[in-house]
Amino acid sequence: MSSQQQRETAAAIRALADRYHVICSQTETDVWAYHVTRLAGDEVILDDIEQLLIVLQRTGHLTRPDALSLQANYLREKKL
Repeated sequence: MSSQQQRETAAAIRALADRYHVICSQTETDVWAYHVTRLAGDEVILDDIEQLLIVLQRTGHLTRPDALSLQANYLREKKL
């Protein structure tokens, strides 16, 4: 997979966020969940693209299956 293809999913996610004027913001529940998982030894750190997916889903611009599909594609491309 070329470098260009590896950025396509991230660019599509950013374009969706721009279209719907969505920005990343943490809720109190996000902070709580982060600390609970950290204390349990399962620290999860999401990058800006993954955080945008969460916000797009929360605001109703993506369904859960669509968000998961985009995340899977993004992670696959990021790995290569």
